[in-house]
Amino acid sequence: MIKDNKNLTDFDQILATRYDNGADFWTTPDGRLGIEKPISTLTALMIISELDVPRDHEALQGATELVLGAIRADGRVRIAPKGPIYPCHTAHAVTGLCRNGYASHPRVQAALDYLLSDRYEDGGWRCKKFIFGHGPETEASNPGVTLLALDAFRLAGLDAVTPKVPNLDRAVETLLDHWTVKIPVGPCHYGIGNLFMQVEYPFLRYNLFYYVYVLSFYEKARKDIRFIEAFAALKQKLDDQGHMIVERPNRKLSKLSICQKGKPSAAATARYLEITKNLELD
Repeated sequence: MIKDNKNLTDFDQILATRYDNGADFWTTPDGRLGIEKPISTLTALMIISELDVPRDHEALQGATELVLGAIRADGRVRIAPKGPIYPCHTAHAVTGLCRNGYASHPRVQAALDYLLSDRYEDGGWRCKKFIFGHGPETEASNPGVTLLALDAFRLAGLDAVTPKVPNLDRAVETLLDHWTVKIPVGPCHYGIGNLFMQVEYPFLRYNLFYYVYVLSFYEKARKDIRFIEAFAALKQKLDDQGHMIVERPNRKLSKLSICQKGKPSAAATARYLEITKNLELD
């Protein structure tokens, strides 16, 4: 857990954990990038992107190089020396890299190409890890992984239909459809319930704020009544000054100033204003 120290900036508090997994840049001695004790290399990249950290900062560069080095020649990302490689690993890694300005890097482009070639039959992305067993609901793609992938594609400028990029509308549709069915779907059982509806920030997990934010970059979503309903639900989370209130900060990050529980967040409000700006495009 990030320690509470009012004399440290949020970035200082994140930096203070850089060796906690046993090696530098939030990794382990054997090079695992996804160990969350308290945060992983992958998560650190996601958080740092919200903190206005200079791209040439040595810690950001070090973490970035580790993740870039984990991208295989075929575009998949191996986040540990052993074990299976899942689409969520690639989506998580490439989104963190894109958020920090590396969308044009050749390795990131290879990972994006891999994701485009590895879509599930409904248009989204799906990890074949059935921790809840098999059932009709597991035949859907994973909403959380799909949201991450769509975040990466919009950051890379691939949210529009181009000759190079297959239409992403089907992936968008899977998320819009989930707003209607709400039940846990996909092998990892992502659902839309009370926890989903509580505002989380920074954007790390599948939740209302992140859902509306990413979908607002896609024209298909902006014109859909399901998105309009989700946006209306998010809008109700603002205080009377128009500031976004963080309702459910990640427990490990609860001491950061950008995500204090029950308090307005300037950083989160800036992301909300991006949504409203996107809605003006139509």
